[in-house]
Amino acid sequence: MKKTIIFSAAIITGGLLVALGPIFLFKACSANCCLTLPDCFWATKMTLGIGMMITALGIFYILYNDPKIQLGISLAIFLSGIMVLLTIHVIIGGCAIKSMECRLVTFPILTVLGIFITVFSGVKILLLKKAK
Repeated sequence: MKKTIIFSAAIITGGLLVALGPIFLFKACSANCCLTLPDCFWATKMTLGIGMMITALGIFYILYNDPKIQLGISLAIFLSGIMVLLTIHVIIGGCAIKSMECRLVTFPILTVLGIFITVFSGVKILLLKKAK
């Protein structure tokens, strides 16, 4: 049970940072920086949704003790972590200018968080499969 709570707390924290970090902590470019809304604006909106989903999955992980359900939740968290990385690097991206805030601060932090969530949930998947 203790390992479940530690895993869930790490995932919930990571999910909240992915969701709310670009809005409050490590802000991306503002909507006022360009004539139109920059790509990083839309990327952070998408990471808000993905981060809230990761947070909800972390809460569900605590609520369900069945290893098969936890394995499914871990797989969903793993894919959500990959989705964070794809959103900021492939699907939407950020500003074309390399010196913008999104490229210097926001996206590197989101990349680290996405890798952390993906690797952490991947290890949990392997541990759940081994325990089976």
